[in-house]
Amino acid sequence: MNTEEIKQLAKLSSLELDPEETQKVSQELKTIFNLVNQLQAVSTEGVEPLFHPIALIAELNQPLRLDEITESDRRKENMASAPASHQGLYLVPKVIE
Repeated sequence: MNTEEIKQLAKLSSLELDPEETQKVSQELKTIFNLVNQLQAVSTEGVEPLFHPIALIAELNQPLRLDEITESDRRKENMASAPASHQGLYLVPKVIE
């Protein structure tokens, strides 16, 4: 990416970058793009996709816990501090027109 593209990205991201920061971002992006290119160069033909990185390691099982209630119902206490509520829901001012 050239300097103008980085400036445009910064503008779209509402960021202000001075020339030194622009140069630093340029170098960091080059490093990231180089890593992506290295990853894309690896042949993955015949490799089945994993649903989880631990799936291949049999001795590492995902620990499970019982599905049980561990906290009491504190709705009344929580709703007490709300400036406005309706039928157990918080009412908030409209912020999008």
